[in-house]
Amino acid sequence: MTRMTLTRRQGLAVMGGAAATIAMPAVARAQSVEINVHYSMPAIFKEAQDAVMEAFTKKHPEVKAAYVNPTPTYEDGAQLLLRNAATNSMPEVSFQGLNRLRMFAERGIAQDLAPLLAKEGDLAKLGYSPALLGLGFHAKTQCGLAFAASNPISYYNMDLLKKAGITDAGFPASWDKVIDNSKRIKALGDGNEGMFFRWPGDDWMFSALLYGHGGRMLNDAETDVAFNGAEGLAALKLLDRMVKEGGMPNFAGTADLQAFAAGKLGQMFRTTAQVRSIANSVGTNFQLQTSLMPVIDPVKGRLPTGGAGGMITTKDPRKQEAAWMFLKFATSPEGTTLMVKNTGYVPCNQIAIDDPSYLADFYKQNPLFQAATRQVPLMVPWYAFPGQNSVRVTQVMVDNLARIAEQKATPEQVLADMAAEVRKLIPRQG
Repeated sequence: MTRMTLTRRQGLAVMGGAAATIAMPAVARAQSVEINVHYSMPAIFKEAQDAVMEAFTKKHPEVKAAYVNPTPTYEDGAQLLLRNAATNSMPEVSFQGLNRLRMFAERGIAQDLAPLLAKEGDLAKLGYSPALLGLGFHAKTQCGLAFAASNPISYYNMDLLKKAGITDAGFPASWDKVIDNSKRIKALGDGNEGMFFRWPGDDWMFSALLYGHGGRMLNDAETDVAFNGAEGLAALKLLDRMVKEGGMPNFAGTADLQAFAAGKLGQMFRTTAQVRSIANSVGTNFQLQTSLMPVIDPVKGRLPTGGAGGMITTKDPRKQEAAWMFLKFATSPEGTTLMVKNTGYVPCNQIAIDDPSYLADFYKQNPLFQAATRQVPLMVPWYAFPGQNSVRVTQVMVDNLARIAEQKATPEQVLADMAAEVRKLIPRQG
């Protein structure tokens, strides 16, 4: 790794005839400083993170920052940082899934950003709204700043829908229509698939169905599960219908993305974060359109806020100052704009949203990116399970959802088993 030596900058001020050294930021006083930055999902974030790093380096040549060990998924990223913490080899900055910030705050890994924010003064001038700060506030700690927010949206192969005789104006307003479309597309044969709702990987897409029915994960005290009621059962029954009635295949990994890009998948439901990469993979193969997620409960229905938040892990004053400079830039209007244009995520910085010089014209010129912004009023935080077993809780839910996708258990059986297993993993005291 290349090191960069910093020139000591000093200034003298004369007050009352006495010379005094001007206090400079810790990073400027340092003879040399460098920081390591970690992020997950390079398949989605690499272009955005590279753009942020390039712009940051030009603006702050006094800091040498480098990306280290990008991980394929948020879960991989969480496990990596836990291992790094055990060996005292953590990167100074880490971008983690928003639902994992709480775990790192509870374990004392994520440093409190409140003192650094207090030095900045008026946070509104930085674009940090209460909603943005709230996404990174856990365990009475401002443990992170939201970098990218997302919600699940619908992707449509309009050519394949038309080939199946689906010419209805607009997009499906219900999952009943989605499932009917799926049957008609699958009936075309020739390897065509009608739909795929991306359930594997974590609990995020399940929560989209749960919240869409007005449900929630745990009770108010966080002492017991709450997803095992009518809303949770309805969510699992809907997933079951996608398989039984809609003929949804049990795609693994990125098989659905490959099928969609090849023009063999008619309807796909994934994160808005992939708008840019999906549009690039489709190219001119067919007419791609995006739209809102189908409505479940028009009054109580909500959607989970996915995405990443940046944390600072180092306690070293010099490195912490440099890490703060990087995180502040990444979440600035300029950094947010670079992130949005290279992904499809919803912007978190209020100035980037409100100021026409940043993103207003971009959304006008790029309609594929608009679906997620239209769903912002429905967004609620991606639930962060309390306690030391939060990662295990996620895996339990994924393993049980697989039983429905593989048609090895009924929704009722899965709901009962999932509730019993999760109940054992959450703290008995809230």
